[in-house]
Amino acid sequence: MTTQAPETKIVESSKIACDGGEGALGHPRVWLHIPEETGFVECPYCDAKYILKGSAADQVG
Repeated sequence: MTTQAPETKIVESSKIACDGGEGALGHPRVWLHIPEETGFVECPYCDAKYILKGSAADQVG
């Protein structure tokens, strides 16, 4: 069985909220802060990765 890769989203704000995005099947809403040093943050519940647009992490790949 193959597991689905976590979702990656490019965002324009360093402070974002994640609730899993699946309504009742999601998770409690958490507020996340993207550090300038890394340019990204991962949700501790669903492992979604949020990349700050224009950061060093956005330039990779």
